[in-house]
Amino acid sequence: MTAPLDGLRVLDLTSVVLGPLATQTLGDMGADIVKIEGPAGDTTRYTGPKRSKDMSALFMGLNRNKRSIVLDLKQQAAKDVLWRLIDTADVFLHSIRPQAIDRLGFGHEAVLARNERVVYAGVHGFRMDGPYSGRPAYDDVIQGLSGSADLMARLVGEPRYMPTIMADKTTGLVTVNAILAALLEREKSGKGQFVEIPMFEVMTAFNMADHIFGHAFDPPEGPMGYSRVLTPSRRPYKTLDGYICLLAYTDPQWERFWSEVGRPELKDDPRFDSLASRADNIEAVYSLAGEFIATRTTAEWLEVLPRLEIPCGEIVELEDIPSDPHMQAVGFFRNEEHPTEGGVTVPDIPVQFSRTPGSISRLQPKLGEHSVEILREAGYGDDEIENFRARGATG
Repeated sequence: MTAPLDGLRVLDLTSVVLGPLATQTLGDMGADIVKIEGPAGDTTRYTGPKRSKDMSALFMGLNRNKRSIVLDLKQQAAKDVLWRLIDTADVFLHSIRPQAIDRLGFGHEAVLARNERVVYAGVHGFRMDGPYSGRPAYDDVIQGLSGSADLMARLVGEPRYMPTIMADKTTGLVTVNAILAALLEREKSGKGQFVEIPMFEVMTAFNMADHIFGHAFDPPEGPMGYSRVLTPSRRPYKTLDGYICLLAYTDPQWERFWSEVGRPELKDDPRFDSLASRADNIEAVYSLAGEFIATRTTAEWLEVLPRLEIPCGEIVELEDIPSDPHMQAVGFFRNEEHPTEGGVTVPDIPVQFSRTPGSISRLQPKLGEHSVEILREAGYGDDEIENFRARGATG
């Protein structure tokens, strides 16, 4: 069986989290990901627990299904190699500031002039046509600018970052979508194009999908901020012996819940009798529900709520997720033997294809592990490759 993206070659000039997550996702679906690293390697190679100096935990989580080649693009010989790789590439993806990639000579106009079929994807902090173009951007900065930190302030009283690399990972998945859309269009036109994926605009659109709220109208019909998710009582409910997460949402779900706790008349309370009225009184809804939930144990609620057809779940600590019975049944966490790092744990590909499944066919590459292999595929002879290595153009 072939994977959905078999035969597709992606040149990956990204680092850290955003781009590597995007290319790992494409690699999981069968694309040949050629990870192009400078002599020092992707910075995530050195972040977190490690067994080898350049194979850290963060790198391991973002770089399976890839081949690594070292190219020092400050040297003309390495630039020549990259141009030859561009000739047979389907996708050229980078996370370098636009002004800097232009100075290297690999801006979108130059690359598309060389290979008109390539999808050139540039991951930038900000759109190129705005005054912030070229400003450096990392996840924390974009969380602040896009309103994410302000949303946390509305809940806890001061700006906070989400405890996950949210801007990078969200924009990484948007990058995958954008590249696949451009490849689909290429099937019709026969031509590639420049695709810009700016973090600031992506995360602003992400946050405003729900939080534009009253400002969806001009003039506004209320404040920004989706009231249901910003109410202080929207949190895991405290039970007699722990916590539980649940969400009654529809009218029938709330009617069954009120009956279960012995207050069936609340279904006719004008504050709670419809989705609209509950939205207008969401703090009262969640606060009252919390009082009832606190009277029973977590186990009791986990038995009752499925019967009421109300979605629910216990609070699971990170360390316990691999032993979750569902995760165990589907074999989501795989134990593999890495050729240099020994035993490693690899989360499975979450998306399933019935006819052309993806696969984890390559574990994480050592820095420059495939340099010679890729150079030979590009038509270079052993003498030329040795010359590149001697000059430090590759490694």
